[in-house]
Amino acid sequence: MKKAFVSWSGGKDCSLSLLRALRDGYEVQCLASMFTEGTGRLYPHHFTPELLESQAEAIGIPLEITWTNGQEYTSNYIKMLKRFREEGITVAVFGDVSVGNPDALEHRMWVERVCQAADMEVLLPLWDEDRESIIGDLIDSGFETLIVAADDSKLGRSWLGRKLDYTLFNELKSLHTTSPDGKIGLYHTLTVDGPIFKKKLEIADRKTVYKECGLYDGKPTIAPFWYLELSDCFLVEKPLLVAEDIGVETS
Repeated sequence: MKKAFVSWSGGKDCSLSLLRALRDGYEVQCLASMFTEGTGRLYPHHFTPELLESQAEAIGIPLEITWTNGQEYTSNYIKMLKRFREEGITVAVFGDVSVGNPDALEHRMWVERVCQAADMEVLLPLWDEDRESIIGDLIDSGFETLIVAADDSKLGRSWLGRKLDYTLFNELKSLHTTSPDGKIGLYHTLTVDGPIFKKKLEIADRKTVYKECGLYDGKPTIAPFWYLELSDCFLVEKPLLVAEDIGVETS
């Protein structure tokens, strides 16, 4: 069984990628997140280390945090990968989505370059799959995912905190159909429950924040956006599941 880590943002794509890696038999040793030294946050979701540490605890897989700045991001990422390689991790799992993402190939080239520098295999469970299929699988698999950031031009403040279920999914599809350019707007998510979670992550306090720029979908944009400042997290016990319920081994 190959040992792997998952590049972790806390949202829907990395969560589904983790589930698929587990179902394919990979032994996931850790989740890995890069936090910005200047802001103390994970960009672009604006998550704090404490939030993602609570999420990782709810999942039951340790979170490895690396601090960096923009200039040293790549070099620090390679250092992290080399450390993982020394610990016996040979596979890097990324939640990159290629269909409908004009910057996907550029980012994949970066992923392959940094992983090659650490002699590590790349696994992209969502690559070449359309977003409708991905979101459908996410919902059908039982994930509970919340909208935590949304652009102000196409989505807006009212989308914050909404659960990504079939009602919202159908709204997104409607936006795609009626949009002149086929774009639905930018948003980011936080996964709080699902088949990979041993406990549910509950958010006790949330504050709505408006920013002039900084939302990210492949490249930074200067467009204004809204995000949720989440704090005071706690974990809720869940009923025990047998392995057949989720298709992976449980402990």
